[in-house]
Amino acid sequence: MSPETHITNLLYRYAELMDAGDLEAVAALFTHADVTLGGGQVVHGAAPMLEQWRAFVRIHACGTPRTKHVITNAIVEVDADAGTAACRSYYTVFQQTDTLPLQAICAGRYHDTFARVDGVWRFATRDYSLLDMIGDLSQHLLLPVPAPTL
Repeated sequence: MSPETHITNLLYRYAELMDAGDLEAVAALFTHADVTLGGGQVVHGAAPMLEQWRAFVRIHACGTPRTKHVITNAIVEVDADAGTAACRSYYTVFQQTDTLPLQAICAGRYHDTFARVDGVWRFATRDYSLLDMIGDLSQHLLLPVPAPTL
């Protein structure tokens, strides 16, 4: 499998785990990563990411956030000799609940870097501060999110 496929599979695995409500497994993807949150705060590793998601993400009675994260436009640039890569991608989050009809609730960009360690690609950094559009997040997040500056 090519490095680009491994890396895009990590993006898709993140979406799959988040939509399944498996916050522990999605946090494990960031065990070795520095993650930039809103306001420029940087956290390192799985434990603080799990803490963030438990504080922010509403898990419904079905055990999931009732979302579908769609990741597109992945531009992957690999430095095979260095064992590093960078990826810029878009995301759109759709949600439907008992009280919310199916709709896009937010859209933004991920800027990620990756490292190949012992032949395995893993997240090295992620920038979560690139939220471009927000809709009705009331059924997804437990805390308010400030609207992006237009």
